[in-house]
Amino acid sequence: MPSLINPPRILDLDAEVSLTAAIAAMGRRVLLLDWGPADRRSELSVAGHVEQLLLPLLRSIDEPISLIGYCLGGTMAMAAANLAPVERVVTLAAPWTFARYPDSSKQALQGMWQHSKGAAETLGALPMEVLQAAFWSLDPERTVRKFAEFGRLDLGSAESRRFIELEEWANQGEPLPFPAARELVEDLFGRDLPGCGEWRVGGQTVIDRLSAPTLHLTAERDLIAPPQTAAAGNVVAIPSGHVGMIVGSARAQLHEELKHFLGESA
Repeated sequence: MPSLINPPRILDLDAEVSLTAAIAAMGRRVLLLDWGPADRRSELSVAGHVEQLLLPLLRSIDEPISLIGYCLGGTMAMAAANLAPVERVVTLAAPWTFARYPDSSKQALQGMWQHSKGAAETLGALPMEVLQAAFWSLDPERTVRKFAEFGRLDLGSAESRRFIELEEWANQGEPLPFPAARELVEDLFGRDLPGCGEWRVGGQTVIDRLSAPTLHLTAERDLIAPPQTAAAGNVVAIPSGHVGMIVGSARAQLHEELKHFLGESA
């Protein structure tokens, strides 16, 4: 399960770094979720995506399910696991206790929302470009540094091609439907409803203490979903950043953790 913000292909970027291929090699049948065009879900909040899209999908699969959610997709996987039977749950760089974000990050997000809310409500969605600018603001020096490093790469190399692919992924994506943007900024970041145990999905309060075995893999250098925001429980830190844990060299440790955890139920 990817986030609502960027395309799902980060989880299947190319043959060498594909997370879905790595899990399939463990003998698992893998389904990669694509949330689809924003105009087909324009009335859905974050909780609404779980209620109206994810839960019906899970109930249609006639076999044991392990949920693996990346970023906000992990937050939503936790919510879904409160409401549907699942075998296992894994979150990857997924926030749950939003109050643990640095004050500077929360203030920047609220400032962005204050300036963008009116236009987003008129459009019915928050454009991807606005969200991307918010991500850049978390570490502007790194944004400059990564392009400087790209300038030293062989343009015909696999590293160069992957850099370009990643930049295309990071700068693409459907706009965030206005109800989802409002809930994300005001209720999750603003009021920390999940962390307070007050987030209601499908008419039920969802919590981070699940009956199913759960593993939270965090990225130690993550600014988008800092490690301290992860849900309570079984947490393993990966020495990487938010995207590097999926497609960088740190993915080897992530794959090993997944192989061990998923293999316990094989």
